[in-house]
Amino acid sequence: MPRTPVDPATLTADLIRCPSVTPEDHGALSLLEGLLSGAGFDCTRVERGGIANLFARWGPKEATRSFGFNGHTDVVPVGDAAAWSVPPFGAVEADGKLWGRGATDMKSGVAAFAAAAVDFVSGTPPEDGAVILTITGDEEGDAVDGTKALLDWMAAEGEAMDVCLVGEPTCPETLGDMIKIGRRGSLSAWITVTGRQGHSAYPDRARNPLPAMARLVDRLSSRELDAGTGHFDPSTLAVVTIDTGNPATNVIPASCRATVNVRFNDCHSGASITEWLQTELDAVTAEFDVTGRMDVKISGESFLTPPGYLSGIVSEAVEAETGVVPALSTSGGTSDARFLRNHCPVVEFGLVGKTMHQVDENVEIAQIHALKAVYARILSLYFS
Repeated sequence: MPRTPVDPATLTADLIRCPSVTPEDHGALSLLEGLLSGAGFDCTRVERGGIANLFARWGPKEATRSFGFNGHTDVVPVGDAAAWSVPPFGAVEADGKLWGRGATDMKSGVAAFAAAAVDFVSGTPPEDGAVILTITGDEEGDAVDGTKALLDWMAAEGEAMDVCLVGEPTCPETLGDMIKIGRRGSLSAWITVTGRQGHSAYPDRARNPLPAMARLVDRLSSRELDAGTGHFDPSTLAVVTIDTGNPATNVIPASCRATVNVRFNDCHSGASITEWLQTELDAVTAEFDVTGRMDVKISGESFLTPPGYLSGIVSEAVEAETGVVPALSTSGGTSDARFLRNHCPVVEFGLVGKTMHQVDENVEIAQIHALKAVYARILSLYFS
């Protein structure tokens, strides 16, 4: 008897009702595990650092071809719950939309690819293929024990994906208008300049760190890092805070702190950006006779999956199901694709992301069904 197709909108609603704010799971992965194991997927919980993750494979481990999906079921906090017009985890359906935290980012994407995968392997699955789903609960957090933990476990167990599609929201305006084939790198630097505190009426007896910080911030923000490359926009530096914590008008403070965030393309690496920042800091502190300290966190290096077979079949499926020819882009922030790119070729395609992380986050129900159709066609093209 044919299996009833999985309704991705219903599955999305069920996932929204799980209040899985990072690092909590609240049953989201159990819901998916039940669906997938019932369709013949071998499911394994991979837990690390208090984070729950799910690995699911249909097909033999030694398959000649394997297609992977990646996504996350954790969500950001709701913020002010009183500002929502609907219960944040109520999965309310209204005006042709499904409302709730995670509706766009990205429980709908996970539901769509899980539904497509289940229907695919329950229909006419390939004899020599495997379909793999890696679903994490730590994408919105530090991302240390999520997809990275799954990849570490896969390496230890001899599991591998030949290609992978991340189901993050990628479309700016219309479903189908953008596929991500890479991402810029991201680096944050916390800078402290320290002088000597003193009375503002006697500046010669103090060593003011603020002019030094002002000079440094001006030098950093005025620098054109590059003009962009073939697939990347120009790199950017944003000054996100400058602070002394000084409420007094008659005191020259001892220190000043600033934070900058750099989004960089393939002209640079995290190491080269760090070296440049340190060189500028050293020059300014020497000029003003103050001291400086910098702490750096590299969230991810830039990467590119060159246009080719994988982006080709994804583009073909998107155009066939939506009528839209997608642009191949590297814009936006970071995603777990930055970890997967060291494992296999990876691209990203998902819904329109206009409401993600917002109050009253919502998704058009018709888009969830369309996204499932795109994912189903991708599987058919890959294994044909």
